[in-house]
Amino acid sequence: MPVPIPRQRAIPAVESGQAPAAPKDAPSKEAPRKEVTVDNNATTQLSLLVIEDDPGGSTVVPELLDSAGKPIRVRTARNLTEAERLLTDDVHCILLDLALPAPGRSDDDELAVLRHVLELAPRHAVLALTASGDAERGAEAVRVGAQDYLFRDELDGRLLSRAIRYAVERKRSDTAERRLAEGRVRAQENRRLERGLLPTPLLEGSSLRFAARYRPGRSRALLGGDFYDVVRTPDGTVHAMIGDVCGHGPDEAALGVELRIAWRALTLAGLCGDELLGTLQQVLEHERSDDEIFATLCTVDIAPDGRRAGLCLAGHPSPLVARPGRPARLLPYDNNGPALGLLPGARWPRMQVELGAEWSLMLYTDGLIEGRVGDGGERLGQDGMVAMIRRQLSEGLRGEALLRAAVNEVRSLNGGELADDVAVLLLDREG
Repeated sequence: MPVPIPRQRAIPAVESGQAPAAPKDAPSKEAPRKEVTVDNNATTQLSLLVIEDDPGGSTVVPELLDSAGKPIRVRTARNLTEAERLLTDDVHCILLDLALPAPGRSDDDELAVLRHVLELAPRHAVLALTASGDAERGAEAVRVGAQDYLFRDELDGRLLSRAIRYAVERKRSDTAERRLAEGRVRAQENRRLERGLLPTPLLEGSSLRFAARYRPGRSRALLGGDFYDVVRTPDGTVHAMIGDVCGHGPDEAALGVELRIAWRALTLAGLCGDELLGTLQQVLEHERSDDEIFATLCTVDIAPDGRRAGLCLAGHPSPLVARPGRPARLLPYDNNGPALGLLPGARWPRMQVELGAEWSLMLYTDGLIEGRVGDGGERLGQDGMVAMIRRQLSEGLRGEALLRAAVNEVRSLNGGELADDVAVLLLDREG
């Protein structure tokens, strides 16, 4: 931020072309909450809060006008206690006397009162008021966070009016720039989460084909708590997993990443079935931010010959299997155990299932089956999903095309974006 040159300019830099001004008609990038903003084309009246030990003796001209010629409202406070009471959301700018004492601050800090006001009003524009012989202090005030500084003995109504408008617009510009930077940081963080939640499968040496699809729910453009993984262990067994942490915030997404990474490490270390899920429950219990958080999980371990598999369900929907010449159906789910994190000391039976020589196995999260069907309250459910997949398979859809069609049709039946995230993975074996 450029520091104004004292005494060599009668108006702020933005008025003389030395600094860019925010476009007059530019839309605000502020979030939809109570915020200090100004719209030069609307009927909003600018408001100034003067914090000075003797406002009545100030050289400030009472008649202050905004760019449309409307009066700028002025409030006065003799100290910070009064200022805090008068500092409401309709105040756009603060004119602060740097000579005021700040409560509880060191006397050695010449800008203690400014730091106090910046903490008190982080969303307001601030103009620092100082003596004409104290230009260095005014420049330092800008470096600390004020939008501009003014000399007390050079002040007039025209200069102050322009300085207020400049400070408010500069604050808006700074706020928009800060939020843009924060948005970039969040996007980077979400990309890291995405790499953790949706990893590259480790299937080297396996003849199985893999496909996956993820779609966030309508309330998010980024990932939620759904996660999956597929790895092949040295003995030739292919292990697949899909899970869902309850909730959709960044904490739930981070927990999903931790569970997926833990699952991969434990699987490669040789754990399987009940022992694996019991260890994952311990991880969840140690890492979750709230005792009410739980996760559902489905794990499948496919034998090296590809003809049979072990299945464990922890409160999760059962996978769907499709074989040539037979209608697609759900794998058995009679021994479905509880979700992870619900019951201490729970057990998760491992069921043995026969797959045959040629098959397709689809694992999914409940977002695929909980969408609405039409205008009523009826949900698609597992039976509706099975019927949909059977029809799509009969139309010749396979692999990525099948998953894409399934997710798109569920969304269409729902009448728009789904409320919950959807994750689906597909493993195919050709005879």
